[in-house]
Amino acid sequence: MISRRAFLRGLDVPAVERAIARVEARTSGEIRVSVAGFFLGNGRRLAVRAFQRLGMQATRHRNGVLLLIAPARRQFVVLADEGIDGRVPAELWAGIAETLSARFQAGQFTEGVLEAIDAIGNALARHYPVDVGQNPNELPDTVDLNRR
Repeated sequence: MISRRAFLRGLDVPAVERAIARVEARTSGEIRVSVAGFFLGNGRRLAVRAFQRLGMQATRHRNGVLLLIAPARRQFVVLADEGIDGRVPAELWAGIAETLSARFQAGQFTEGVLEAIDAIGNALARHYPVDVGQNPNELPDTVDLNRR
C-alpha cells in the first residue's frame, strides 16, 4: 500500500501533463488522469463518478478516456467513453492496468503513467486521428487531484 501523498511525491505531474498534450496532438480524443484519495466502495464506480465530474462524456465524438489511479489500493481503472470503448477490445484497457501495476511495484510511477498515456493515445489515434484544423482541446490536460 502506498499513500496518495507518497505517490504524488514520486510522480512528475508536469511530465504527465506534457505527455497528455503531446498524445492529444495526434488524435481528436481526450485523456484525463485522476489520482484518487482514500475511498470506500468500488474503484470502477469511483471512476464513473470522476468521469462525469470531469465532463468527459461531453466530448464531441464521445472519445474521452480516463485513467483513474487509486494508489492506496494499488488499483487502476481505464474508463473509456462509448465512442472509443466499442472500438477497442477490453483487453487493451486491462493490459494497460496490468502494465501500470508492474511499473508501480517497481516504484516507477511516472514511467508507468507515461506508458499508459502512450498506449491510450495510440488506441485513440488509430480510431480517431487528428482532424486537421478541427482539433480543439476539449478538456484540460491537467492531472486531476480531487480526492473523490
